[in-house]
Amino acid sequence: MWKLCRRRSREAESFKEQGNAYYAKKDYNEAYNYYTKAIDMCPNNASYYGNRAATLMMLGRFREALGDAQQSVRLDDSFVRGHLREGKCHLSLGNAMAACRSFQRALELDHKNAQAQQEFKNANAVLEYEKIAEVDFEKRDFRKVVFCMDRALEFAPACHRFKILKAECLAMLGRYPEAQFVASDILRMDSTNADALYVRGLCLYYEDCIEKAVQFFVQALRMAPDHEKACVACRNAKALKAKKEDGNKAFKEGNYKLAYELYTEALGIDPNNIKTNAKLYCNRGTVNSKLRKLEDAIEDCTNAVKLDDTYIKAYLRRAQCYMDTEQFEEAVRDYEKVYQTEKTKEHKQLLKNAQLELKKSKRKDYYKILGVDKNASEDEIKKAYRKRALMHHPDRHSGASAEVQKEEEKKFKEVGEAFTILSDPKKKTRYDSGQDLDEEGMNMGDFDANNIFKAFFGGPGGFSFEASGPGNFYFQFG
Repeated sequence: MWKLCRRRSREAESFKEQGNAYYAKKDYNEAYNYYTKAIDMCPNNASYYGNRAATLMMLGRFREALGDAQQSVRLDDSFVRGHLREGKCHLSLGNAMAACRSFQRALELDHKNAQAQQEFKNANAVLEYEKIAEVDFEKRDFRKVVFCMDRALEFAPACHRFKILKAECLAMLGRYPEAQFVASDILRMDSTNADALYVRGLCLYYEDCIEKAVQFFVQALRMAPDHEKACVACRNAKALKAKKEDGNKAFKEGNYKLAYELYTEALGIDPNNIKTNAKLYCNRGTVNSKLRKLEDAIEDCTNAVKLDDTYIKAYLRRAQCYMDTEQFEEAVRDYEKVYQTEKTKEHKQLLKNAQLELKKSKRKDYYKILGVDKNASEDEIKKAYRKRALMHHPDRHSGASAEVQKEEEKKFKEVGEAFTILSDPKKKTRYDSGQDLDEEGMNMGDFDANNIFKAFFGGPGGFSFEASGPGNFYFQFG
């Protein structure tokens, strides 16, 4: 029996030496195999478990390595390297408190051990990063949480908890590809990880892929029925989807008041869902434009582009509202933004139209001068001219101050100019289309307002106003 034990011990040492050789060559898989053979031959040797733990750590299999390291110190509590490896595994897996205990034990055995001293500092640094991240998450300072988790992961590269927290914060910051990469990496190693499934769903949810997001939330809840965040997110996602669809249905049916109410309710569900809320604001803006509440529509579209400054549809909707309210400079600005982003023929034409309207808005508004709508009929234009011409005729203001006479004469001329353009179908068409902009007022400097007045009223010669009562006048041609 004694000889058998000696022989097994020699064979175990041989396996260990071969394992050491492969370890030195960085062939960790072969090293693992030989250390395992050594353990099989001599299962009560602490150093064999310690060596295999070191190999598993190099292979990134920290949870298995932890088991071997713990077994090594159970067999020999004075095994300093065993305690160091146990602490290193705890730290790599994110259990900084347990790591501190292991490093403290190593320092009790060897208080001058430099590695133990440094690793103890590292473990305490991770504890500090955890505390800071917890406070900052509550403050919704997600950038700082990502920073803390990046620092912590330098010491704890295998900690899923830190990775998940980082991924969740990346999602909250709108950095969805990065968040998805982290979550997917965890799911490749553990397809049942409820936290990673939740983060995948969260990214899809914030990218407005709500139906797919719900599938991931449901899957996460199957793995962990008490997962509070997944439960809340799933409920919000379903509620958002339902409200948005109901709002869309009401809009298509022409029930704009109901659509407005539904979109408003949807906007109150989750203020963190930026992309979906941007679409909801734009949808509500469209409803407001249908209700002719154009300023409200502009405000909704502005809120949409504040949430998502790449949202072309919101810029287009707001630009149209600006056009409808004759805020042409703002419309041009929005159409320029759209055209810079998507250089299509349609967008180019919209920009060109807005620029034309802006130019037209800076010339005399003949419709405004006559006090008529742009769709006024020929009779309405004539009636308006009659009223305004009589109101501003110089003879009516002959007894006024020089300043008033000058102002009324200017208005009288403008009224005649406006009537000359708007009463002539060809000139009116050119004016309405903006074709007159390069024609220097369509040669209006040559006309005579008095001749237009006489031609309109049919008088052959002079003209005078006479009082027919308080505040009333009649005119006669001489």
